[in-house]
Amino acid sequence: MTRGHDVKVLNTLKFAIDVEQAAPGLFFRGKRLSTYDAVLPRVGASITYYGTAVVRQFEQMGVYCANTAAGISNSRDKLRSLQILSRHQIGIPITTFVRDKRDVLPAIERVGGAPVIIKLIEGTQGIGVLLAENVKAAESIIELLRSQKQNVLIQKFVAESKGKDIRALVVGDEVVAAMRRRAQGQEFRSNVHRGGLTEAVELDEEYRATAVRAAQIMGLRVAGVDMLESTQGPQIMEINSSPGLEGIEKATQKDIAGAIIDHIATEVTFPELDIRQRLTVSRGYGAADISIPENSSFVGQTLTATGLRERDINVLTLYRGTTVIPNPKAERVLQPGDRLLCFGKLEAMRSLIPEKTRRKRKIKVSPLPPSASPNDPPAKAPASAGES
Repeated sequence: MTRGHDVKVLNTLKFAIDVEQAAPGLFFRGKRLSTYDAVLPRVGASITYYGTAVVRQFEQMGVYCANTAAGISNSRDKLRSLQILSRHQIGIPITTFVRDKRDVLPAIERVGGAPVIIKLIEGTQGIGVLLAENVKAAESIIELLRSQKQNVLIQKFVAESKGKDIRALVVGDEVVAAMRRRAQGQEFRSNVHRGGLTEAVELDEEYRATAVRAAQIMGLRVAGVDMLESTQGPQIMEINSSPGLEGIEKATQKDIAGAIIDHIATEVTFPELDIRQRLTVSRGYGAADISIPENSSFVGQTLTATGLRERDINVLTLYRGTTVIPNPKAERVLQPGDRLLCFGKLEAMRSLIPEKTRRKRKIKVSPLPPSASPNDPPAKAPASAGES
């Protein structure tokens, strides 16, 4: 409000969603919602399903949402978020997810053996995070949690980061504040809600870039990115779509809430377009990723020499490892492993895929479990319980 904006805090559970042809709408406390320029979602874990539905409706109405419904859903599920990050060159602890009791011991061995971290997939604030000092303890904990119908992850224990981690607060495309959290006494969890102490920290470029990239991969513009300090560099532990601000503002003495409001105001004034969704402007044209493998004829050539422009293909961004190069220069030399975000004729871009690669692709159909019938209807996701 001190920045000249009108701000209202609205209870997520008081919304009603109207879905009708060409007119997505929202009601609040029984009345049609007035016009808003932007939304900063703060969705509690117990109302994720309904909360993301409300955010999704705002998106359909053309209201800017600092965090998308998909981003919130992805980050809220620990397994899903790690699965999404795993295809990128970004540090994550080795993690396994098993259902069969016979797979537990092999899984523990694959993550490096005991001690191991055992996590509930949807735990928050350190709840549902356990340290098993030995294999027997791990088996007992997993068996107990599975008996309660809980899905659990088995994760490598990063010994050098025991009792401490880094929380980086990402807004837009930068880290606006960071703190180190340290556990007290025998507690290995460093969460502030578990009594952890905090101190401001200046991150080096590797940690800053990792935090920003992880948030962007998850589809979040405002996020708390938790990282372990391993000997191999930063390892993403968790990405929080509704990070608390009190602790990190107190530790860093920075106006993070103000930075978030400034970011939202900028985005509303000059919105950033999603290239992949907006650039399909005429039939046969669109955006696509083109990877450069080691055996590609493009390796060692400049962008000009590749002849992409002559094929009506424009390179918008070059991704090289963790480096992002927007609008790369024509004399830029391509290297193995580069990835190009391009816009142009889709057929021309498809032709760049080697014929052998296309022929090797196979579709694998998973068999139905014995108890299922091909005619059974798909299971419906249960609605989350609301908060009071």
